[in-house]
Amino acid sequence: MLLAVDAGNTNIVFALFEGGDVRARWRIATDPRRTGDEYAVWLTQLLALEGLERSAVDQVIISTVVPRALHNLEVLSTKYFGTEPLIAGRAPVEWGMDLDVEEPQNLGADRAVNAIAAHALHEGDLIIVDFGTASTIDWIDYRGAYKGGIIAPGINLSLDALVSAAAKLPRIAIEAPATDSVVGRNTVDQMNIGIYWGYIAMIEGLVARMKAEIGRPAKVIATGGLAVLFEQHTKVFDAVEHDLTLRGLAMLAERAHMG
Repeated sequence: MLLAVDAGNTNIVFALFEGGDVRARWRIATDPRRTGDEYAVWLTQLLALEGLERSAVDQVIISTVVPRALHNLEVLSTKYFGTEPLIAGRAPVEWGMDLDVEEPQNLGADRAVNAIAAHALHEGDLIIVDFGTASTIDWIDYRGAYKGGIIAPGINLSLDALVSAAAKLPRIAIEAPATDSVVGRNTVDQMNIGIYWGYIAMIEGLVARMKAEIGRPAKVIATGGLAVLFEQHTKVFDAVEHDLTLRGLAMLAERAHMG
């Protein structure tokens, strides 16, 4: 079985693939200080709940945007799964696509993996909206080339900035407002409207501008942990791929296996 590891700024997602499908997925807060031994204890218990032992994992692939977390994840793979991990973007799992931007070396691994998976799953020009610590909007053209994109603060980051800078505003949970009204009658409702509908307006506006710049029909794909929060309240998305990054990692691992 393949263990795919997507290390983001906020969480690390571990997914167990069996026959090309996700059998299980687990999420843990990103902490670069967490050791390979600590990961192993946690994962061994979770594998046991699936009726599996560590020996069931014979391949590991890692994608990370947190360089300090990589070493301990590599230790996890070599020490506890007995396999040298594949690192997304490095031989033998280079991206295998054209990065048509000014600084290709600075493209985040998660965005590159998303592009690979989206192009494999969908035809034509694609716009990928990834809701994470930062929200990114990327354009992949019909040939599969990465053409560039947008980086904006994630919704939780925006809320944290608002609450920390305004002493009298309370910390609230981000959720879809009960109605479509944008006139709040109390402080909490007003904050929720501003954060939620304001965020949707930002995404819709940026996607519209990107579509106009592309000048061809483009399919909009949403992904990321918070995509589920928005998919029912905007028509801007043509598809939602909750496991896009993980599926991209599985594709890279399969490419390495076949090659």
